[in-house]
Amino acid sequence: MIIPSAEPFYFPGNKTGCLLVHGFTGAPKEMRWMGEYLAEEGFSVLGVRLAGHATKPEDMIRTRYTDWMHSVEDGYHLLKGTVDRVFLIGLSMGGALSLLMASKLDVSGVFVMSAPYGLNDSRIKYTKFLSKFISYIPKRKGEPGATWVDKEAWRTQISYPENPLRSVTELAKMLKEMQAVLPKIDVPVQLVHSRNDTYVLGENMEKIYADLGTEDKEMIWVTESGHVIPREPAKTEVSKAAADFMRRIESEK
Repeated sequence: MIIPSAEPFYFPGNKTGCLLVHGFTGAPKEMRWMGEYLAEEGFSVLGVRLAGHATKPEDMIRTRYTDWMHSVEDGYHLLKGTVDRVFLIGLSMGGALSLLMASKLDVSGVFVMSAPYGLNDSRIKYTKFLSKFISYIPKRKGEPGATWVDKEAWRTQISYPENPLRSVTELAKMLKEMQAVLPKIDVPVQLVHSRNDTYVLGENMEKIYADLGTEDKEMIWVTESGHVIPREPAKTEVSKAAADFMRRIESEK
């Protein structure tokens, strides 16, 4: 059963569709405000729920990164049936998934927030084995919510409280595949990262940017945000940037 207020969402609009993809252990709610903003701007919007998310952590442990890819693919085909063009818009792991799927689907562009480039931890190679004995690991050290600018948004955030260790293995695999396809991506890409993101550091955006094959690429830095940009004070600035990005590409077609 889906956690209340964490359901997928759809807002019909014009012939340009936006597929919104949430982050690792998160829920469509992370993208809801941005989705409503883009819908008000006239776009058709679909916020997908990745397999194993927004229900219970045990469900996530049973999924593999290919299931998350299929969730994006399913959402793409649902949306493509009602629009002429689709943009992928993703947060964190959802941003990495959006880049990966841009190499496999016919999309017009990708808008990425807070995406990781890889998991640079020598212990990753042991996580699959350790997951047989340890189900969950803490998300971060320090006081809960300390990295959020908007504390009320943090209090209403829907996300699993800990990271399923088996799923961390899957995330690492997915990011390896994303790295491999970055040079092949030839559609416009806009990358956004907060200078105050201590969960996924800004150097990740710079690495993604450097590897992207497309010449139409841009990096945007924001400050009024932690990691979950679409729920922080920077959300208006960033949502407007997404709308402007899509309109620019529409006008060039």
